[in-house]
Amino acid sequence: MAMELPECPVCLQNYDGDSTVPRVLSCGHSACESCLSKLPERFPLTIRCPACTQLVKFPPQGPSVLPKNIDLLSFSLPPNPNPNSSTSEDKRSRKLGRFYDFLPRFWSDEFYAAWKDWVLPNDAVWVEERGAKARVWFGEDKKVSLGRVVSLPELKDSSFEFSYVVRVMKCLSGMKEEERNELGLILRSGSMRNSRKIGRVYGLWGNLDDGFLYMVCERMDGGSLLEKISDLKNEFCGEEEEGLSKIGVFSFALIGLEMIEAVMGLHSEGFISGFFGLSCFSFDCFGHAFVDMNEVLVTGRKIWKRIADAVFGRMRVDDQELEGAISDLSKDNVFLSPELLLELLHKEGVVLESEKSRYSFGYGSDIWSLACLLLRLLLGKTFTEESQKMIKENNSDYLALYSIWPERVGSLLDTQLGSEYAALKDILLKCLIYDPESRPLLNEVRKCFREIIIKPQSDLANLDGAVDGESTSFCIILGELCKLPKEMSQTRKEGNVQGIEASSEADFGQIKAERVDKIFVEVLLEGVVKSKDLQGHCDCITGITIGGGFLFSSSFDKTIRVWSLQDFSHVHTFEGHEYKIMAIIYVDQEQPLCISGDSGGGIFVWAISTPLGQEPLKKWYEQKDWRYSGIHALCFSKNGYVYTGSGDKSIKAWLLQDGLLACTMNGHKSVVSTLTICDEVLYSGSWDGTIRLWSLSDHTPLTVLGEDTSGPVTSVLSLSLDRHMLIAAYENGCIKVWRNEVFMKSMQLHKGAIFATGMEGKWLFTGGWDKTVNVQELSGDDIHVDPRPIGCIPCGSVITVLLFWQGKLFVGSADRLVKSLNSRMLDTTPDPELPETR
Repeated sequence: MAMELPECPVCLQNYDGDSTVPRVLSCGHSACESCLSKLPERFPLTIRCPACTQLVKFPPQGPSVLPKNIDLLSFSLPPNPNPNSSTSEDKRSRKLGRFYDFLPRFWSDEFYAAWKDWVLPNDAVWVEERGAKARVWFGEDKKVSLGRVVSLPELKDSSFEFSYVVRVMKCLSGMKEEERNELGLILRSGSMRNSRKIGRVYGLWGNLDDGFLYMVCERMDGGSLLEKISDLKNEFCGEEEEGLSKIGVFSFALIGLEMIEAVMGLHSEGFISGFFGLSCFSFDCFGHAFVDMNEVLVTGRKIWKRIADAVFGRMRVDDQELEGAISDLSKDNVFLSPELLLELLHKEGVVLESEKSRYSFGYGSDIWSLACLLLRLLLGKTFTEESQKMIKENNSDYLALYSIWPERVGSLLDTQLGSEYAALKDILLKCLIYDPESRPLLNEVRKCFREIIIKPQSDLANLDGAVDGESTSFCIILGELCKLPKEMSQTRKEGNVQGIEASSEADFGQIKAERVDKIFVEVLLEGVVKSKDLQGHCDCITGITIGGGFLFSSSFDKTIRVWSLQDFSHVHTFEGHEYKIMAIIYVDQEQPLCISGDSGGGIFVWAISTPLGQEPLKKWYEQKDWRYSGIHALCFSKNGYVYTGSGDKSIKAWLLQDGLLACTMNGHKSVVSTLTICDEVLYSGSWDGTIRLWSLSDHTPLTVLGEDTSGPVTSVLSLSLDRHMLIAAYENGCIKVWRNEVFMKSMQLHKGAIFATGMEGKWLFTGGWDKTVNVQELSGDDIHVDPRPIGCIPCGSVITVLLFWQGKLFVGSADRLVKSLNSRMLDTTPDPELPETR
């Protein structure tokens, strides 16, 4: 088989030594001269290698001064399409990758992206107690109504406190798909205030005090329908009167027209309610009516509860029992269309004594319910009293009850309206016809009400917003959300929000969350954090590293303790430092080593061999002066250098072989507090608030991050790096995120200094002054980074060190403890690749 010719990794053209000349970068990879000249310079005189993406020096004269790759031109060596061969540790990591998730994956990225924007912050809604009632506000002086959706997952016994966002998202993921789909329809339909007359829906809010997820809707300044009627009666009559006839049909028509248009807006979004009550409508400060989706769900749950109580334990219900349920709803001013009442009964598995034909439901079902509500407003309690009489008189014939309804109501309208408003009377009575197909269209009802207010100059029968015919629709009363929540779990504590403007009061019924809670707890218990304390140090922990089957911990007590990774028993103690040990690293070479640095400038090298020795293999010291405060950070590169970050603002490179100082890198203006290496680039963080990048090939500076930051200087205390993602932790409790040296995001994660960070794949761990380890899940791309707060682990002391290794998180703290935290019920079988410890 013929060998493939080497080609440029950018343009994929074969090298020819003429138009496509391979030039060698400092990382060892090659690309053609033409492509290198077109690559963007991320920082002055630096580019990213197109093969390994390493940040490398780029000569100011251009690529022509770079050496040619003679081997490629002569075909003496085949190209290496993957120059960055994986190390043995990388291969081992992939082999053991199944251990590396700190927590189980709760949902997909697609699910999170679809719902995250609907989750309101925990502090977006607050409740102000006022006696037996409570007032709820959103943002600044904005009333809202709260509607319970379902209970939040409860984790009382876990040492891991899941974040607010995780609890809400897990609650949503635990809902049935039908329930989520209905919730999504409502959220999208009411997400923006518009002319469609549905009250604005802000999103979902989890109340951590009472343990429920709420839908948050706008509460109109004009109040509810009953409040609107009361205001109008006081304005026109000066005293409370029953019915609207006392203030004139004109005022009734104004209110009725607004309600009709609100229902038309509901239909335009594809919703059929099938019922209406006085609380389902609210008004803004201009007198415009809107459908309150929270109150629609509340009323729907009332109806389901009444029906369920009436048919409990029965397979058959006679007409008398059925009419009793109708009577109860009528007393509460809730009107359910007859065809949907029959549909609910059939959904409950009830067979009626009288085998009457069932009509299909549609937009006409709302016309019947709306007409009853309008008649209740026009006639006052007279309409309710007459309804009760009809129910008693026809307690043996369900069909007769609805058949005589228009006739009996007609006699009441004759008394109230007279002959002047015959058209209004006729249209209202037609809305009460038992057959939905015979009821008028909503636009026809609207036209009649409008003509009472102003005589139209043109035909208004086909105004925008009306939905007629066989349009696709969703009936709210038949959906799953009206059945949720049911009965509240006995273990749930009583909510602090009681009687919230009748929106989250007992109207929601007793919440039954047993099914949901059981699922949530079972799933979440898989991620319960188990901890083991490693005790023995006498002062604050300053470093943790792992290698050779051991865990090494350093402390201000000037010792290094060695622990077995199999059972975390204490194996050995390295002693010899005269000053506080500030940093520690493990070096995996032919002879494994542990290297430690102290506040006096001492660098000690310890041999990791059996048996472990008492004396260091070698040691050397940095030169001191009056400004010196010792070593603060350590790291090691594969080229054989140990790098130290010092109190004299410098970074020093030492040859591990003999401890000789190779070079000193200057540039920082304060203590170098943290060091890390990735892809032949050294990253250094300092108390001066900057992060500097250095080329390990010649120890020259590449660029500076954070130098142009305005405002007070905040010290960099910790760095974490995972390929192209850089996380810097600061003294003010913030983290900053860079991807490929491009700043992406700044976030406030802690209430004090962040002393330690750890990153493994998608997981980011931070800990510090507030004695808490925060867990974030990182996602995103080259344009957007999305840190998702997963939860936190409360600890008893200030967190000083973090290290993540094979699904376990090791935490060092100021109280002299090293904690091993494990979030999974892992197989305890020892790793066959780990050496035995004795």
